[in-house]
Amino acid sequence: MTAEIATAAPSMLDDKKIFYNRFLLIVAGLGGLLYGVDVGIIAGALPYLEATSGLNAGQLSIVVAAVLLGSVISTLFAGLLADWMGRKSLMALSGVMFVISIPMIALSHGYGPLVFGRLLQGVSAGLIGVVVPLYLAECLTASSRGKGTGIFQWLLTLGIVTAALVGVYFSFRVDQVAKLGDAARLLAFKDTAWRGIFWVSLPPGILFVIGSFMVAESPRWLLRRSKKDAAYTALLRSRTTEQADLELREMQEVIAAEKGKSSGGTKASESLLRRKYIIPFVLACIILACNQATGINSIIAYNTNILLQSGLSDVAAHWGYVVFTIINFAVTFGGVLLVDRKGRKFLLGIGTAGIIVSLICTGVLFLRTEWQRVDTRAAVQSMVTADQRLVLRYNEELAAKLLNATLASSGTQDGRPTSLVLIYSYGDFRAASQVVRSDDPAAKPIEIRREDCVPANKVVAFFSNPFGNLDASRQAPLKIENALISAVPLPRNGWLVAITLFVFMAFFAIGPGVCVWLALSELMPTRIRSNGMSIALVLNQAVSTTIAAIFLPTVGKYGYSTMFFGFAACTVIYFVTATWFLPETKGKTLEEIEAYFEGAAVGK
Repeated sequence: MTAEIATAAPSMLDDKKIFYNRFLLIVAGLGGLLYGVDVGIIAGALPYLEATSGLNAGQLSIVVAAVLLGSVISTLFAGLLADWMGRKSLMALSGVMFVISIPMIALSHGYGPLVFGRLLQGVSAGLIGVVVPLYLAECLTASSRGKGTGIFQWLLTLGIVTAALVGVYFSFRVDQVAKLGDAARLLAFKDTAWRGIFWVSLPPGILFVIGSFMVAESPRWLLRRSKKDAAYTALLRSRTTEQADLELREMQEVIAAEKGKSSGGTKASESLLRRKYIIPFVLACIILACNQATGINSIIAYNTNILLQSGLSDVAAHWGYVVFTIINFAVTFGGVLLVDRKGRKFLLGIGTAGIIVSLICTGVLFLRTEWQRVDTRAAVQSMVTADQRLVLRYNEELAAKLLNATLASSGTQDGRPTSLVLIYSYGDFRAASQVVRSDDPAAKPIEIRREDCVPANKVVAFFSNPFGNLDASRQAPLKIENALISAVPLPRNGWLVAITLFVFMAFFAIGPGVCVWLALSELMPTRIRSNGMSIALVLNQAVSTTIAAIFLPTVGKYGYSTMFFGFAACTVIYFVTATWFLPETKGKTLEEIEAYFEGAAVGK
């Protein structure tokens, strides 16, 4: 891209073109908003879904992870779809999928429809995560790439804030119903609450669909489809005639050069092994995988539950989540302002260093209370019925009984409420119950059944445990592997955990939050951008899905401290990659970045 285009002043544009550029950013930003809603909406709904749905911890993990699994599936094909049907059409399709998913989830009665709706929501998110940054990279000039992609991330955080505020609103309503002392009415309202949380996210999806039909198609996609006049018209919607002429000429030169190399006998498979393709692709994959390995999506999704188990009340935990998302939103705006000034490499280094420190502090706070956990599995095992089931209503009386039977009452009987989580198995298949607190009168009984743990068929069994014997597990007795009772920490500990998570969110927002989408779109050369972005995002979502699926069972057996220390260890890899191996791309055109990885002098 020429310097004239890269540094073109907005004042050269007429009012109509300025309005269109802003409208384009708004539509793209709505895509970020939907992505944020996809990630954040489950956090506020999860406590009420857990209380009313009858799903066990493994099923709830799948409900949370279904969005991420859907993202993996759609991300894998998003690049091919974007090349086949166009960026604009794919944006509209992703919005329509999101709109359809909301009533499917909110009206669901049962595990299957709920998972399918969340899966469709994830498919939408995966398409948005590829096509919107791709669309922005191809439609914005070099001087606007940082700001444009930053706005996508900024409104993504707004989506998370919106989801959190909706969750707080319903938590207040739930608290008001709880004060009436009618358990049946409270349970019914909690069922209404999680459905209402999903309904509120429908309007932005409709706006995104409408906006997607009103923006122009990517001029680069149009030109590669030999639609020169349409590409030129698309350029003219956002640029002056001179800028459009220059940019069209350059795009034609790039395409002509690629065709010249192809006609010269160079095979595509050989050219794709060149340094300018391999190195940036590998870097993008490492950055995106490590971005999820910080635990960001799971910390957002399970934030309310984390704060509840750290010692906060239900209302305080929801407020803590609101503050968490507001920090994300506010600091991301600061990152948008700094990314084109301080650079991507600088922000990633600062951000990952802060993440490491905050995760270690959070893990230490949980470790202080989790090491006192008491395993009462023998006492709970004796409560298993002859049909290998267990129904257990956990309260203060039962807690005292289990602890006395285990001869371990001195460690937890200090007047504080306790929590219980069960790790159990039928043969080769293991699961974890939801965590219940002894001071929650509205909590549903823990109910363990074979059908909630043992897969229904061999396909599901393979993904649950490839080496498990499904037939033997269908006859195996129920084994309580752990029945862990922990004293619920004091509210002071809960607020300390909240503060460390606020710090975590601030450093993530200022660094990885803003820079990860830029790294994805800037590092990938033009020839492999759409498919390269898809493959890299598949890895990103695969890591996120894996973490979400194992989060509750791992926390149940080993505690939150284990997960946070693991996240910190993965972020060390992120820090090393960003600090020592990632080049600075601030102020560089896409051609200069590509030349750098090929070994040429940048800017030459």
